Amino acid sequence: MWSTNLLERLNEEVKRRTRVVVIFPNDASITRLVGAVLLEQDEHWQLEGRRMFSAESMVAIPSLEVPAQPSLQEAAA
Repeated sequence: MWSTNLLERLNEEVKRRTRVVVIFPNDASITRLVGAVLLEQDEHWQLEGRRMFSAESMVAIPSLEVPAQPSLQEAAA
């Protein structure tokens, strides 16, 4: 499955970044680092235009309602 490769790659990136730091001063610092990695990956996927589950594809599922997501420019405003 294609999505599995993306998830494995993302997990490896998180592991790589956490190995560089080695010792974290507290739990909040771990959360910030992992959150930054996930945010960076999400921005990369959005700019690349290659989403695994786009809003249009999710609408095709009859039992699922997908809320509209603001664009990055709208969210920053």
